Amino acid sequence: MSTVPRHRHAPILPGATLGVLGSGQLGRMLALAARAMGYRVHVFSPGADTPTGQVADHEHSAPYEHLAAVRAFARKVDVVTFEFENVPAKTAETAAAEVPVRPAGSVLHVTQNRLREKTFLAEAGFPVAPFRRVRDEAELAAAVAAVGTPAVLKSAGWGYDGKGQAKVASAAEATAAWRGLTVTGREAEEAILEAFVDFELEVSVVAARGLDGAFVHWGAIANDHVDHILDVSVAPAPVAPSIAQRAVEIARGVCEALEVVGVLCVEMFVTRGGELLVNELAPRPHNSGHLTIEAAATSQFEQQARAVCGLPLGSTELVRPAAMANLLGDLWQGGEPDWPAALAVPGVKLHLYGKQDPRPGRKMGHLTALAATPEAARDRVLTARRALTAGR
Repeated sequence: MSTVPRHRHAPILPGATLGVLGSGQLGRMLALAARAMGYRVHVFSPGADTPTGQVADHEHSAPYEHLAAVRAFARKVDVVTFEFENVPAKTAETAAAEVPVRPAGSVLHVTQNRLREKTFLAEAGFPVAPFRRVRDEAELAAAVAAVGTPAVLKSAGWGYDGKGQAKVASAAEATAAWRGLTVTGREAEEAILEAFVDFELEVSVVAARGLDGAFVHWGAIANDHVDHILDVSVAPAPVAPSIAQRAVEIARGVCEALEVVGVLCVEMFVTRGGELLVNELAPRPHNSGHLTIEAAATSQFEQQARAVCGLPLGSTELVRPAAMANLLGDLWQGGEPDWPAALAVPGVKLHLYGKQDPRPGRKMGHLTALAATPEAARDRVLTARRALTAGR
């Protein structure tokens, strides 16, 4: 039975139970941080023996649409949070009728749909690339005329890691992409056409906002992607101080405009002219913030637990420059990776997510390296990752 205080703004103290909707690696690392602080953790998702479930106190396995099960789950916890965006709105509403849900379902509503997200950002005055809504071929033609090419056609909902999107160089390519646009095995009913950004660098700002409105951040982090999947992150990002400061200001503005309680990541492009354009939002801990586990006084996962439980936010001071390299299932294709070889590299830490099926492109874990400079940290983490397969 929930022990939530009558006053929903009262702190939820260690010993209480944190409920997590979603059960992937982000939930796993959140659960580990929360349990270290003395909280119990319950997880709800359709899966079983999941990355989060393996380390939680209790794993509830049911479809998100099973609202009776969601209600029963919520009644056994003291606060609910998310580890990914694609949770149905009704699920969040059902949980919120029982206990506080942080961030609120309204934040998920905006961020789980690319069109709603970009519309929110543009109307709130944040810098974004030109875009248009697409629901049929007539709207597609109008969007191409307005936005121009090259452009990127993206499904409005249910996309991540580059899924449900295609770069198009002409109106004909846009039409072909629209006709073939699918995400999670279904045809897209609505899409967004965005102008292609010729950027110099991709950066993210992982930030947190407390129940009292306090704001903290880990600065600008530089990100490299391969096939639309994050490959390497480096902190601090190699950008001018004015750009880093502007990126933080944008992240703060987004957190305040959405009234976020919890961690939120703002992904941005740095254009060749030194301007910033917001690409995507993630209202949860983010892949690029994994390096905060070793590199910062307070990790993004501990910060999420602090924020959603109404505790003071922790220091985000970087202890040392750091770099993170994702470990995808491709690394297992020639056999088990050589973990001792990677861990022989000084300053390298290994995180594996407990996933049993190492499919190509699937995030199985990550390596983090600390060093005296961001460049040295990057070299070190890449050296360690190469060592995983060097002996084959």
